[in-house]
Amino acid sequence: MTGAGLAARGFDLIELHNIDCMEAMKEMPDKAFDLAIVDPPYGIGFAMEKERKPTATKSAQFKFKCKEWDNSIPPKEYFDQLFRVSKNQIVWGANYFLDYLPKTSCVIIWDKLNPEGMRFSDGEMAWGSFNTALRICKVIRTYLQEDQIHPTQKPLPLMTWCIEKAGFPKIILDPFMGSGTTLRAAKDLGLNAIGIEIEERHCEAAAKRMAQEVLF
Repeated sequence: MTGAGLAARGFDLIELHNIDCMEAMKEMPDKAFDLAIVDPPYGIGFAMEKERKPTATKSAQFKFKCKEWDNSIPPKEYFDQLFRVSKNQIVWGANYFLDYLPKTSCVIIWDKLNPEGMRFSDGEMAWGSFNTALRICKVIRTYLQEDQIHPTQKPLPLMTWCIEKAGFPKIILDPFMGSGTTLRAAKDLGLNAIGIEIEERHCEAAAKRMAQEVLF
């Protein structure tokens, strides 16, 4: 890929690109990726909540500053490009994108195993392109409390589970990379993956995460 503002950093089989995902995908050939795992903005204004800080001491300096990226969902053009460049897809937040996604039997539910009275949602839903039945992955959300570096970060075991259920695809795309959880899971499994993130500080945080030998 080429283009103004494109910066890439490689970690063995992993590449990180600091660029707008629409610009990047327009330059990609058809069906270049075996799987796209995506977690686009849901348009619920989550990132505009009051500035939040992680609870872990070692991450206390990282702040989730208010941004406007979660004010609206991606346009239909994003989904058109996503389906063009990838053979299969797993789309988190599927309930927010039903107008853009075809019918499928492959619904994935992340059961967060919340304790009684927790104010957060009990789970999240993903749309999958595979011809399979509904599947549930049970991963406790508090797994993130020690090392959360992004306001909508998914747990590493959840992304690892998705890749395994997709049959260990040879090359993976994540066009809204965020903290790089999908890429970290791919790296640990010895798979190729490309991540795209428009916000530089998230891209830098993901790069540090890829370089670590001790997983988080």
